[in-house]
Amino acid sequence: MSLTVSIITATFNSAATVGETMRSVSEQDYPFIEHIIVDGKSQDDTLKIVGAFSHTALVVCEKDEGIYDAMNKGIRAARGEVIGMLNSDDVYAHPSVISHVVKAFEDETMQACYADLQYIQAEDPQRIVRTWKSGRFQPSHFYWGWMPPHPTFFVRKSVYDQVGLFDTSLRSASDYEIMLRILLKHKMSACYIPEVTVKMRTGGISNASVRNRLRANREDREAWRLNGLHPYFFTLYLKPLRKITQFIIR
Repeated sequence: MSLTVSIITATFNSAATVGETMRSVSEQDYPFIEHIIVDGKSQDDTLKIVGAFSHTALVVCEKDEGIYDAMNKGIRAARGEVIGMLNSDDVYAHPSVISHVVKAFEDETMQACYADLQYIQAEDPQRIVRTWKSGRFQPSHFYWGWMPPHPTFFVRKSVYDQVGLFDTSLRSASDYEIMLRILLKHKMSACYIPEVTVKMRTGGISNASVRNRLRANREDREAWRLNGLHPYFFTLYLKPLRKITQFIIR
């Protein structure tokens, strides 16, 4: 029996980029995809652009409490056995991404999978800024500042049923927290796909300023506390420092 993969895209005034996101999903060569758009009442042409793509399975348009609340709405609505998130300014790197994800889940013992990610320049998407090479998963890696790129992270829906949804009390670290919860606290199995599957435009709330980076560090620490986990004293300093190697790998 073929798996259905639900892809959730949260949008809000995303007209400048959402067309590329939608196209990258519509061009996937895997046939059983449920693409869910959760829009926070955009005031631009986001919904008009989304409506031009016939592959979309569901559009939810209502006010939300931020991106993690929107993702939770998408998870609740999803009917696929496997769920992934694709931001409204990100794109899949090639048409076989979902086929490769499904291949990873052919191993029924695997509860999650992740891959590598490339950051691209917002104004020039052809220019690669840095590459996030994840490497194979070991739970102990989290203690050394490791985490997989969340846009490449796919999880069986049954995992969300078991461990819960995104914690909306966190503004920028809820993706980190849920991966800690799934992979470290609950020790779910995960498979590494050794290729770039997502291209992400540079930016992001946690890295927008020194102040935001400090707040992100506090939220990262809170993510460990919420799960009853205890990082090493250097863990959360290593986490941003690991990004330096991303500028070396292209």
